[in-house]
Amino acid sequence: MMSKERDEIIAKIKEQKKNPNLKLKLKERTEYFTNLLFYTLFDTDTEVAKNIDLLEVTFEELINLACWETEKPCSKLWQSYLEKLPGILEKLNLDAQAFMKSDPAANSIEEVYMAYPGFYAIAIYRLSHELLKFGLPMVPRLMTEYSHRLTGTDINPGAEIGDSFFIDHATGIVIGETVIIKNNVKIYQGVTLGGLYVDRKLRNVKRHPTVEDNVTIYANATILGGSTIIGANSTIGGNAWITSSVPENSIISNTAEIKIKKVV
Repeated sequence: MMSKERDEIIAKIKEQKKNPNLKLKLKERTEYFTNLLFYTLFDTDTEVAKNIDLLEVTFEELINLACWETEKPCSKLWQSYLEKLPGILEKLNLDAQAFMKSDPAANSIEEVYMAYPGFYAIAIYRLSHELLKFGLPMVPRLMTEYSHRLTGTDINPGAEIGDSFFIDHATGIVIGETVIIKNNVKIYQGVTLGGLYVDRKLRNVKRHPTVEDNVTIYANATILGGSTIIGANSTIGGNAWITSSVPENSIISNTAEIKIKKVV
């Protein structure tokens, strides 16, 4: 290729690069940070003290990549976040116990921690949710998107999720930014907790459902709307489509008729 043609191509690419702060290294280092967190909290052979030091160095690197303000106020966050980790681990241990109580296929607690994509998705959500509270949105979003790619479960770090949360099979679950999920909730594959419609004007508005205590939502159910509340102790059957509130102690089922014909 002629040098002039090459220079023209380079000039056109540079002209279209309108995002000077788009540093893909941030995405890669966030994934590394996420893995370090998981090993620090759960791997028996990982030295906690050693990994805490690695996490601090990596976190500082993320701050330099993600915080574009001149004074970088995010640099003071690490100690505050570190203090949250024991509490996060306590919540995750409750989640793991919920898996053991809910899934007859679980052979051991170790299997839950290592082999269940639903547990991994919850773990990364909880780790990212606490970080989001400190006003650093990009890193938590990248953490949950990394988990989404690995597990098929999309949990926005802004969602509010209570204790003892159980996700079975994980694939295809979507939990929106303003969802509120209380304690002891079970969700199966393909469930969507979403908004009625997408509009930029709804930013910072409660647009996703609330799920009260002890609710079970079976596969492929869709629950939409910020004013929609699923009452405590209710069961939502598979393939249900819900856009209004459900009273507590309800059973919602999809009654589509299924015909079976014997073919000779």
